[in-house]
Amino acid sequence: MKKFRGVFLKNDREIGLLREANRIVSEILDQLGEAVQPGVQTHEFERLVDAVCARYDVRPAFKGYCGFPHSLCCSVNEEIVHGFPSDRRLLEGDIVSFDVGVVYKGFYGDSARTFAVGEVPDTTQELLDTTRESLHQGIESARVGNELADIARAVQTYVENRGYAVVKRFVGHGIGRQLHEKPEVPNFITNRMARLPLKSGMVLAIEPMVTMGTDEVEILEDNWTAVPKDRSLSAHFEHTIAITKDGPEILSRS
Repeated sequence: MKKFRGVFLKNDREIGLLREANRIVSEILDQLGEAVQPGVQTHEFERLVDAVCARYDVRPAFKGYCGFPHSLCCSVNEEIVHGFPSDRRLLEGDIVSFDVGVVYKGFYGDSARTFAVGEVPDTTQELLDTTRESLHQGIESARVGNELADIARAVQTYVENRGYAVVKRFVGHGIGRQLHEKPEVPNFITNRMARLPLKSGMVLAIEPMVTMGTDEVEILEDNWTAVPKDRSLSAHFEHTIAITKDGPEILSRS
């Protein structure tokens, strides 16, 4: 595995393994989305993740990672990320974000989606649509010849032009044999951001988290669940992509 400025560049075989890991993650998210409905307790989603992982003989990537106690990050309404599955029941009009990872033959898959529970207000749907599209704006910028900052700029510009806030406490990341590799992939521009040209063979997890209100974050008493300080609704979408000479390839797609 070659390196460029500390970033692992993957070869075709490694990208193939990452593609399969992320395909499994995408299938899990498809099944989670089909299971979302009012009245479901969120611990049922954890059981689903464990069942699919067992069927594919893959390991849930998050369980035990830095002490995280679950296979699934399940975050409802104002919860941004790292929420716990529990006996909480989803209600009509809620939104629920799932962040899922697996380990397949030593390589990681990682992806996230936010789902509406039944019918939601137009304002809620607009938040989901904006966050999802900001991810695709970032992916479109992940091309050889661009820089890491181009991804960040594309996401931030799209979100803020629509009146929402990008969460700055959490960022995307490189991914491969480790869940979190270099580089960090912010969804916003900072003055300290190092100039990093994008190279073929980079594999990145791009994951905008967007709120209707403030970008200031608070961690709840479980020491994991992140929420905006103003408790505004939040959405989270993530894809793992490979940068190729022909453009970005979304690996976490069925």
